[in-house]
Amino acid sequence: MCSNEIDQITFKQTLVNAIAYPLILFVLLYIFKVYNIIWRYARLNDYFRIFVSVVCACMALFFMNRVSYGQKPGGFVYVVLCMFTIVLITLSRAHLKYRFSDNDNGNENLFGNIMVIGGGSAGSTIINDIFENKRLKNCEVKCVIDDDLKKAGQYISGVQIAGTTTDIIRCADKYKIDTIIFAIPTCPNDRKSLILEMCQKTGCKIKIVPSIYQFLSDETLNVSSVREVEIEDLLGREPFDKDINDVGDYIADKTALVTGGGGSIGSELCRQIAEQNPKLLIILDIYENSAYDIQNELKHDYPELNLITLIASVRDSKRMDYIFSQYKPDIVFHAAAHKHVPLMEENPNEAIKNNVFGTYKTALCASKYNVHKFVLISTDKAVNPTNIMGASKRICEMIVQMFNHRSNTDFVAVRFGNVLGSNGSVIPLFKKQISEGGPVTVTDPNIIRYFMTIPEAVSLVLKAGSTAKGGEIFVLDMGKPVKIVDLAEKLIQLSGFKPYVDIPIEFTGLRPGEKLYEEMLMSEEGLQKTDNNLIYIGKPIEFDEKKLEDALTLMKDNMYNDDFNIKAVIKEIVPTYSYTK
Repeated sequence: MCSNEIDQITFKQTLVNAIAYPLILFVLLYIFKVYNIIWRYARLNDYFRIFVSVVCACMALFFMNRVSYGQKPGGFVYVVLCMFTIVLITLSRAHLKYRFSDNDNGNENLFGNIMVIGGGSAGSTIINDIFENKRLKNCEVKCVIDDDLKKAGQYISGVQIAGTTTDIIRCADKYKIDTIIFAIPTCPNDRKSLILEMCQKTGCKIKIVPSIYQFLSDETLNVSSVREVEIEDLLGREPFDKDINDVGDYIADKTALVTGGGGSIGSELCRQIAEQNPKLLIILDIYENSAYDIQNELKHDYPELNLITLIASVRDSKRMDYIFSQYKPDIVFHAAAHKHVPLMEENPNEAIKNNVFGTYKTALCASKYNVHKFVLISTDKAVNPTNIMGASKRICEMIVQMFNHRSNTDFVAVRFGNVLGSNGSVIPLFKKQISEGGPVTVTDPNIIRYFMTIPEAVSLVLKAGSTAKGGEIFVLDMGKPVKIVDLAEKLIQLSGFKPYVDIPIEFTGLRPGEKLYEEMLMSEEGLQKTDNNLIYIGKPIEFDEKKLEDALTLMKDNMYNDDFNIKAVIKEIVPTYSYTK
């Protein structure tokens, strides 16, 4: 800079410029949202924002000096200032990006040659993150698969879109792929399951990005978000939006009691109720270990939650009466029950003691202490039951209907099928058998069941309860039935083995009381739609309440006698029940 230019800038101007320029720059960086950029995932257009902000700041300083002092230093001064500022800010942001990338563990299960399925924004984000993640030096994205024919042959960050989903097996062989990443978060589940089945045929490790609902709720999508493929991804059920904010009014600031609160359904009920800011949440369970687990989880996740955990049996009349008199719950979710079909066939009296009389005693307390709503968790096995467990749950539904006629409490039941991964269900059993090298045991090659995820089932239970007027039997749409043998085969493949080759599948025959398929409705009931397309109302079947009460009295007097033919009594009040004598 020449001396005559320096002489033109007075001390006053220098002081004003030294204060004004940072302020102007700060405002412009804010306007162009430079401060909102997550620099770990910055792209070229983000750095362009810095360039535009600095140029505008220098131009503003130039015009300020010209208007205020009638003077303008040579353009070289502003060019140097502009370049120096751009370099300084860019380097500071680039350092942040480098530091985060260096500290990011990424997804250490990614390795070798990678195929990305999906050439959209999610796929490109994953590709760029793999390139920039220093922990993934041993990974190389070899090709992209996308069904949009307009993208064929194009490149994403230097990686070619090599074909459509029909080319997955060919491309996996051509590029010697080790890992496939499914990166289409908006893909319908039925289509996704077909694509993932094609991927399984390659023998490659398969990863998947979160669904669209998880993707929208997260701040960012990156390689660390990629997860293992789960059995839910292969069943073809549409992903659901677990939005239960519309049930908040009937739970918020209320006392909610969950019986069987430590079980699979009960514990998820507790989780979702905790989100709705209840006045008090009461976990009630006879099994202290499971109650302890969910108690600790909720204390950690919801430190402000008013929570009480009670160890009690729903069969204990005096204990239940004390609990209701002491805490006066507004809403009761009755999930406590014996549910294992074969075990209950061998112990029918215990099924009646716990399921039937546990429900009766809990409902009696709910009516006595004016609970607002009582929601019974029922099962598809209550429809035309062939086992004592299903028959006992049908009696529970009848008890609920009877109390609804006699009480100010709204008594309802919600009926659904199997839930994925629940305690004692086939999936944990299959996983255990696979880990032990097999065989995986299936009762019959043609047996089918309805499946739903636990969070989905519980969210629908809460929504059904919020709309209940009393007396309804809500039926959840379980989607398409699934063959258990298909489930076993897919789990074996997910574990990296070949069904019938690495892991055998054995068919053991139907167990006592077991059906080939479960029904959701009795033929007499019919369906009534609700505002939620996954929830229906079955028309309750009329029955003789006096006959039910007489049967309950007879069973109560004889249920401690294992020689008593309790199944014959059940048949009298549940005509659709069929059993082997």
